[in-house]
Amino acid sequence: MVLMTVARDVTVMMSRRVMPPVRPIAVAVIAVVIAVVAARVHVARGHRDAKAPKSDARITSRRIRVLMFTTAMKRTTAMSSRAYHASTRYAARTPAAMRRGRGRGGVVDVRAKKKGFAEFLNVSIDRERARASWYNDREPLKPGVVSPMRAVPAGILRPPYADSGHLPEYDDRKVQVQTTAEDIEGMRAAGALAARVLDMAEQMCAPGVSTEDIDKAVHEMTVEAGAYPSPLNYGGFPKSVCTSLNECICHGIPTVETVLQEGDIINVDVTVYLNGYHGDTSRTIMIGTVTDEVRHLVETTEKALQAAIDVCKPGTAVRKIGATIHGIADAANLGVVDKFVGHGVGKEFHSGPTVRHHRNNDPGTLRVGQTFTIEPMLTIGTTRDKMWKDGWTSCTADGKWTAQCEHTLLITEDGVDILTASPYRASLSANK
Repeated sequence: MVLMTVARDVTVMMSRRVMPPVRPIAVAVIAVVIAVVAARVHVARGHRDAKAPKSDARITSRRIRVLMFTTAMKRTTAMSSRAYHASTRYAARTPAAMRRGRGRGGVVDVRAKKKGFAEFLNVSIDRERARASWYNDREPLKPGVVSPMRAVPAGILRPPYADSGHLPEYDDRKVQVQTTAEDIEGMRAAGALAARVLDMAEQMCAPGVSTEDIDKAVHEMTVEAGAYPSPLNYGGFPKSVCTSLNECICHGIPTVETVLQEGDIINVDVTVYLNGYHGDTSRTIMIGTVTDEVRHLVETTEKALQAAIDVCKPGTAVRKIGATIHGIADAANLGVVDKFVGHGVGKEFHSGPTVRHHRNNDPGTLRVGQTFTIEPMLTIGTTRDKMWKDGWTSCTADGKWTAQCEHTLLITEDGVDILTASPYRASLSANK
């Protein structure tokens, strides 16, 4: 009977396909079983000789089994976490267990609550399993602690929502057209300032820099120029710039905890309100050396934006912008986010027309004096998003990375002007 029990236990263990790293555990369990059998025989003989009650023998035998099992398990704590984790599960196939088993053909997993070193190992294993799903071996973004809004000097002209935090109504039918020289000059000045602020932010992006650092620098440069940082308190947005790292599609909120690392990408979205006009621009910045796939994503996004700008002129159908972007993304095997769009910009932060970046059948054409943004967002994986509880941060549903770039544009008599063209990027191109 004893040999049959040992054979049954060994068979159960081997039927679970114990992997090579767990074989020391299998040996330990077999040793414990044999020791317990020996202890039972010894105790039974001793009590039989002393004519002690059988119940006492059983109690003593149980104590010995517990002691032997505990000692054996303590010796296994130096083994690998995978081996230890596997050793904490075993199958019972007794008739009673077969009756109790549900959904597993009578196999019952017995799990004790882990403490100390075992609990630590379980946490480590769970983390390694989660890590296998990370893109580029980078931990998914997590919300951080948002610091208080930064102050804006009283003498700076503020947009209507600055104090109330009101989210202005978006009217797709309202198109912003600059009809006077003053309006056009105001838009050029706002666009130029936004470009300079973004250039500054790009040059400070490096491993170890937090998105809170970027927000502070953007805020200070903006107010020093006599402008208001447009995102601040727009619909309650708590910061002066949007910083969208890696899998964040857009509207990322700067925090101290979000720190740039080598190989990351970050979109910095700057909008300034200068003398009553908004200038809006963004780009995705590569931190150090990135993978070929990530570089392909960023460069294709920039290429798509430029191609879309190139088709803009008086009379161009707005939908042609989306078709142009989508064609380039398809050729590059990248996705196009359709949830977020370009928009009119000027004295108001957001207005019509809605500029979709994917193929669409929207009506409308561009006209002289019109100011608006194009801001395509391309993805390596899915274009679906997950919105965080803060109501702003949007990340890809699969955690794969995404890139965005944006310019404020003015339709002229003979084409289009980029109001947020980057002096820094122009100097880099000139030096190549």
